Amino acid sequence: MINHFSVFILNSPPINSILDGFIFNQAIEGMLLAGRDGKIIRINPACLKILGYTSEEELIGKEIEVAIPNLHRNQHKEHRNKYFRHPHPRAMGENLNLKALKKSGEEIEVEISLSPLETKDNFFVLAHVMDVSLKRKLQDQHLTNEKLLHSIIQNAVDGIITIDERGTIESLNPAAAYLFGYKPEEVYGKNVKILMPEPYHSSHDGYIENYQRTGERKIIGIGREVMGKRKDGSTFPIKLSVSEVIVKDRKIYTGIIHDISSMKEAEQKLKDYAQELERSNRELEDFAYVSSHDLQEPLRKIQAFGNYIQDREAANLSPKGKDYLNRMLNAASRLQKLINDLLSYSRVSTKAQPFKEVNLNKILGSVLSDLEILIQNQNAKILTEELPTIEADATQMGQLLQNLISNAIKFGKEGVAPMIQIESRVHEIEGNDMKRKWVSIEVKDNGIGFDLKYSEKIFSIFQRLEGRKYPGSGVGLSIVKRIVHRHGGNIEVDSEKGKGTTFRIYLPKKQAFKKVNND
Repeated sequence: MINHFSVFILNSPPINSILDGFIFNQAIEGMLLAGRDGKIIRINPACLKILGYTSEEELIGKEIEVAIPNLHRNQHKEHRNKYFRHPHPRAMGENLNLKALKKSGEEIEVEISLSPLETKDNFFVLAHVMDVSLKRKLQDQHLTNEKLLHSIIQNAVDGIITIDERGTIESLNPAAAYLFGYKPEEVYGKNVKILMPEPYHSSHDGYIENYQRTGERKIIGIGREVMGKRKDGSTFPIKLSVSEVIVKDRKIYTGIIHDISSMKEAEQKLKDYAQELERSNRELEDFAYVSSHDLQEPLRKIQAFGNYIQDREAANLSPKGKDYLNRMLNAASRLQKLINDLLSYSRVSTKAQPFKEVNLNKILGSVLSDLEILIQNQNAKILTEELPTIEADATQMGQLLQNLISNAIKFGKEGVAPMIQIESRVHEIEGNDMKRKWVSIEVKDNGIGFDLKYSEKIFSIFQRLEGRKYPGSGVGLSIVKRIVHRHGGNIEVDSEKGKGTTFRIYLPKKQAFKKVNND
């Protein structure tokens, strides 16, 4: 293999007249004329550019070895003399990795063809020179890309299968072979439908024929969930994506197969869990409602007989007996409040009403009217802004505002008149599908506040941070949170001990679904 740049020809000035034509000067490939002594006679502009020179004068009269890399320069003269003993048209460089030396010292890859020329007096050789450095780089890059693509396919965790227009399997990667339980040689040349259970098996050929005839796509370029069939006959769910490519005037279809068995199992477990949770919640709600309702009757009797004793038999009781009676009636009263709150909690679901347009200003007005005596007794001041109209359950919006306002009054600082501010804003938030308008309602007080480490605990049913220092059952904020979630919203709290509390509630202005219950 000759690893250099070779051109040589006899020196004869009359040959210049042959080379002064349009083709030599305007050719896009390099042309170089040299004599038997190896000296350059003519060189066209394209060849000058290839070798990095600006004018013929820089090279004319110099031996051709000036363009040969140093490593092959001495060897080249021997090859030149050998060529002239048997001159003939010759192509060089194809797969030979020939190199030329540029003026800058840079070595480039070239391809050369030699054409002997003979005149009456002399013998010449015309060399056609082509810089193939870029071509080689592209070839190397193409080879690298092919190796990279092969490596990606062979090591992909998803199965990859290629078929022809008739559905015949042409290749499959190790992941696909593992998924379906076949050795590659067991499926090469067979119809891909051997990897499909019914009804896909029977309809596949018709689908390919219909697609090629009409262009109607069912999977190609779309992807869908289907079932695969292993060698042992078992089936499993897969996500199949198919692409189409034209290779040498024929269509090739590439299928990427992702095993979604684990995902389907997880989805089913989640679905089963959700159904079980729904059933459990429904049973708990029914139990809470029935239990609290059934407790009402015996409790009424306890209270009735207790009041009867207090009204008619108090004179016959000792001081200790009167104390016991008062404790009993107080306990019955607390139990009555607890049962009523428990009923309210369960009714968020069991007695829910459909969502409709609700003017929150009217709801707030009714709530403040119901709390009028409490507000007057505590000398509370309520500052309100204009509230919006939203889609909601009107009764539950009343419960929500009443619980928050009464809660703010109840937990006021001793000796300080409660100050409660109610504000609202409308926000436009971009979701997964579209922009939706949301409403924020803020209820801020100047009460005792609490440590934010209890911010989750306060929404749990029957939780009371202050014990029995303040009246109540610890259900009010649980009801608020449940109402907010039923409306597809969210609730936040900000508080600092001794510096008041702020509740922020976010609700959609319009409901995505007009639901009644919590499901």
